[in-house]
Amino acid sequence: MSKQRGVRIEPSGKRVRVYLGGEAVADTTRPTLVWEGPYAPVYYFPVDDVRLDVLTPDEETKRSASRGDATLYTVRVNGVVAPGAALRYEQSPIEELRDLVRFEWDAMEAWFEEDEEVFSHPRDPYHRVDVLASSRHIRVEVGGVTVAESSAPRLLFETGFPVRYYLPKTHVRMDLLERTNTSTHCPYKGVAEYWSVRAEDEVHEDVVWSYRHPLVESQQVAGYVSFYNEKVDIWVDGVKEERPTTIFA
Repeated sequence: MSKQRGVRIEPSGKRVRVYLGGEAVADTTRPTLVWEGPYAPVYYFPVDDVRLDVLTPDEETKRSASRGDATLYTVRVNGVVAPGAALRYEQSPIEELRDLVRFEWDAMEAWFEEDEEVFSHPRDPYHRVDVLASSRHIRVEVGGVTVAESSAPRLLFETGFPVRYYLPKTHVRMDLLERTNTSTHCPYKGVAEYWSVRAEDEVHEDVVWSYRHPLVESQQVAGYVSFYNEKVDIWVDGVKEERPTTIFA
């Protein structure tokens, strides 16, 4: 790994493909992981592994204090148009970026690492998820009402986040939970479904989630539910925890 001008850069050995309009617009076994921000990395592709015939340069450019000026490209495939969805820093002060192309994640239809589709962002090689069975006593209170209580939680430890307490549904007041249409994707855990909690005539929106079919590294939390530590009150072995400050607060 190298770090230049505050940007972390590392080659990856994975085959990575990105699709738009039903076709691969980039396919490489030489991707580069670039940490442009503090959280997740993004993929950059060697220009030789990108379908340049589907890229049209835009008049607009994008300026980065660390990476320099980028040319933006509209991506067009089979009638599907994604304006400004690709960029290239041809004159970047970071030499390693000059012959690479980046695609906007959400503007593309699908991303694959090897033959597995990945969601939200690339998997960070320095990001871990560990799930451990525990006998700690967990009590969850929402709006002054005890909504869950269990001595058989599964604790999920994820790099950069507070510990999450996953509880069996049989230990949760499911009668107070209202299913919502919200869902999120995590490249380490899978697709989550959400509930709100109605307590004392107040609705606390999307504070509970669960993974029906989690990915391999998170299989132990399948069917269990967890509560946002940032938005509810949680007691662990009788001690009330402080609400953490995270991007979800």
